[in-house]
Amino acid sequence: MDLFSRSLGDLLDTVERLTDEDFGQPSGCAGWLVRDLVCHFVIDAQDVLITLVTPSPDEPTHDAVTYWQVAHEPADDPLSTLIVRLAQAYGEPWMLKFHVDDVGRAAHRAATLAAPDTHVSTQDMVLTAADYLGAYVWEWTLHHLDLVAHLPQHAGPSDEAVARCREMLEQIAGTTFPAGFSDTDVLLVGTGRRAPTEVERAGLGELGIPFVLG
Repeated sequence: MDLFSRSLGDLLDTVERLTDEDFGQPSGCAGWLVRDLVCHFVIDAQDVLITLVTPSPDEPTHDAVTYWQVAHEPADDPLSTLIVRLAQAYGEPWMLKFHVDDVGRAAHRAATLAAPDTHVSTQDMVLTAADYLGAYVWEWTLHHLDLVAHLPQHAGPSDEAVARCREMLEQIAGTTFPAGFSDTDVLLVGTGRRAPTEVERAGLGELGIPFVLG
């Protein structure tokens, strides 16, 4: 839960430092500009707020790792087009920055107040609050990498968060990446955000990447 708060806080701090020009740059998410990705953060933060106030009497069915599912082909996401249109509707970048900071900081506060063993429900799953927030470390961290993919002047996620996400990806995928891969390279290559180099491809062998999580 602490890592959730730190990873979200780091992400929001980076968004706060974005310039107007940055919002028109491409992100690490194919087909999305930075403004589209930042708009997606609004939806994510809303999901966190909704889930933390949606208790369940049932026993947990998933944890921070099994929350995510692996596929080897990207799935069509009907919300993707909606998010692009919504991002355009903000008009000025400061409006989007204000909204994501407002909702994001609220999600941050809600996480610090949540009881770790509370059972919450989302997407037909039941998790403890601790596991749900642990799952979102993946979301914040990977998208933080997406946010700065073409903006090297801005800070990326912490080494701690990236290392945790490497652990999660290896657990989710049921495989171990070569030790020579940096944690960031594991996330970028393992999720298909960039193609492996020839050397990396040789090291990967028959791992069957990329993995698509959702």
